[in-house]
Amino acid sequence: MNAPDLILASTSRYRAEQLARLGVPFRQAAPTCDEEALKREFLASNVDLADRPRALAQFLARAKALSVAAGAPHAVVIGADQLACLDSDILGKPGDPERAAATLARMAGRTHRLVTAVCVVAAGREHPFCDVTALTMRRLCAAAIARYIAADNPIDCAGAYKLERRGIALFSRIDSADQTAITGLPLIALADVLATLGFDLP
Repeated sequence: MNAPDLILASTSRYRAEQLARLGVPFRQAAPTCDEEALKREFLASNVDLADRPRALAQFLARAKALSVAAGAPHAVVIGADQLACLDSDILGKPGDPERAAATLARMAGRTHRLVTAVCVVAAGREHPFCDVTALTMRRLCAAAIARYIAADNPIDCAGAYKLERRGIALFSRIDSADQTAITGLPLIALADVLATLGFDLP
């Protein structure tokens, strides 16, 4: 029996490189939902949630997966979202070097969380899971921050760092159940879900 069609509901090359590690064929498709509009709507809601960052990441991962699954009802679709949060504040992708520097200066010497949510949609059923990593950043001077941004240009990453590259040198401690989640796709939990859905994994 052939494995189902597998779609990664993301155009991210980082997530595509990660999913390729599992050795299963897949294709990518861009989600058709308006992520920024959904984020604004969620954050503007008056819903009292104990952990709004986690709830938002799960909400967006589900929306992305469902938007692609609507056009491919027989496929298995993976939606994912990641955000960094410091205390109760959500830190988005900085978008430019100046905002990246400000974000890193704020996090320096402190512990923040990286929330990575995934929703796998298959045959009308949803398989959600979430990984939360605690990262403690070293104290950083302005010159060190500037050197790092020049090296990695992390303007498209939640939290303004690329841990898989030179960003590892920013941290003094990382606590995670699955280190692959840091790049955007928790492969340990994802492999478990895909195996139950009929994919042949090593």
